Parts: sequence; C-alpha cells; structure tokens
Amino acid sequence: MFSLRILAKSDIGKTRDMNQDSFYAAKEDDEIKLFILADGMGGYKGGEIASSVAVYSAQNYICNNFQETPKERADILKLITDSMEYANLMVYERSKENEELKDMGTTLEVCLIYNNKVFIGHVGDSRVYRIRKNIMRKLTTDHSYVQKLIKDGEITKEEADTHPKKNMLVKAIGCNSLVEPDVMCKGFLKDDILLMCSDGLTNMLKDDQIYKILLDNSENPVAALINSANREGRNR
Repeated sequence: MFSLRILAKSDIGKTRDMNQDSFYAAKEDDEIKLFILADGMGGYKGGEIASSVAVYSAQNYICNNFQETPKERADILKLITDSMEYANLMVYERSKENEELKDMGTTLEVCLIYNNKVFIGHVGDSRVYRIRKNIMRKLTTDHSYVQKLIKDGEITKEEADTHPKKNMLVKAIGCNSLVEPDVMCKGFLKDDILLMCSDGLTNMLKDDQIYKILLDNSENPVAALINSANREGRNR
C-alpha cells in the first residue's frame, strides 16, 4: 500500500451558529485507513449529537471487527453496511431518549481504503469524489428530493441548485429504525485524490470550481476550499 497524505477540517461557515458536522480521519500511520463524515440535522444540538453518535458508532464498529473480517470484496462491503446500520440504530435510539432530539438525523459517508481499493458507504447528500488523471468524478448519488426530481426528468441539474427543497433528504441516518445504505467498491491508485464533503461545500461551490481549487492549491487544498466556500457564503 502506498503512503497517504491525509487532510481533514470542519468549519462552521457564515450562516449557522453551530457546526453540526462530525468526522473521523485515520492518521497516516494507522493500520486501518478509515474515514467517516456526517452532517447532522435537527433542532437545537440535535444535528450535532446525531452526527457525532453516527461517526463514533461506525468507527467503533469497523475498528472492532476489521481484523476478523475476511478481506474479500463482499465481506468488506458487508462490514461497511453493518457499521452504518449499527450507527443508524444508535442515533435512532438516542433520538427517543429526549423529546428535544426527536426527528434528529444525519448524513453518513464511510470510506475504507484497503489493498488499492476504496470501500464506500453512503446515506444522505454528503458526497464522495475521486480525482484521477485530471478527471473529477462524483462516486455517490445524493439521497435528496431534488435528485429524485432530476432522475424523473422533472427538473434539470441547474434548476436543482436553486430549488426551494434542495436540502430535503429522502434517506438519512437515525430517522427510522432501519436504513439501507448505498455501498460500492472503487479502485484507488497512487496519485488518486479522494474528497469527502458535506453540502456546506457543495451548496457554495460547483464541481468545476472545487476541482480547480484543488488543482491550484496543492499545498493546502482544504483551507483553500473552506475559504472559497466562506467567501461565496458571505456574498449570498
């Protein structure tokens, strides 16, 4: 396995008074190359709690079961699925403990890099991109109302950007006792770039802007993306 350069940061942005994103990023010398992102939703502190519970639960599940899991494609994908189903149940059960946390939920992205492959689990409208040979490709499909409208041919991608219900999810972690995540396995080669991000970035910047910022700021791309998103947020 080639060495990885890992960069991770969360920012509250310019419109919220609370950051409801949570993440886990393995260190470069960790044996398990695991990366998790969640963007919470809910009332006061609900989204913050949902995202942190989801990340913590998925991370613990995978780290506690990785060694015993056969290293075949189907087995690792099942590990990802099981970790997200477990995280879903933990958030769902937590939401029933306190009336103020009722209806809280979160997106959840899980990426596990192993043997030149990335195993991905996805629920919600946070995203995973892969950049390879100057091409940036979105690997996940948003579980959102506007994405369904696009799929059904009722609106265009451009219209989705300004749709009044663009932030409405059709699938999230913690909203029901059961959830069915999307899981996939993709190649991950030397010099590939993997980008995990919440809609705090993609609501502010289009894909071509994100790609250009990454290329133009190889020294500190995360700071450049956050600064650009915040500038865009101030202008709206």
